[in-house]
Amino acid sequence: MTNETVETSRDWLANARTSALAWWVPKVAIVAALFAPIVVRGAVWTIALLWIGTACILNAKRCGRTHCRYTGPFYLSMIAPVLVLAFGIVAVGFYGWLLLCVLILGGSWIIWWATERAWGKFS
Repeated sequence: MTNETVETSRDWLANARTSALAWWVPKVAIVAALFAPIVVRGAVWTIALLWIGTACILNAKRCGRTHCRYTGPFYLSMIAPVLVLAFGIVAVGFYGWLLLCVLILGGSWIIWWATERAWGKFS
């Protein structure tokens, strides 16, 4: 059995149910909460980003998935701008929140694509 086969078998992304629970359900919650009141949006986004970031870090430790080493801290760091907007420290309208949503979801996709293209699926 090759090392990549072992890593793939330990990768939560390889299992549809685990992948959905760890990443896709929270991402859908982020998009859905975009249309909720700001207090609810801030709470949902914070919990979802904490959940996804933790899942990425745990998956990186579990199987060595390359992009998870970078997306985990990225998701966790995105909690800061969410809290800034949620507490009204910086006031933005719907489009500001939409831009942050695109930054979070699009940024994680770019990190995934760039890191796995450069260093492979597992490193």
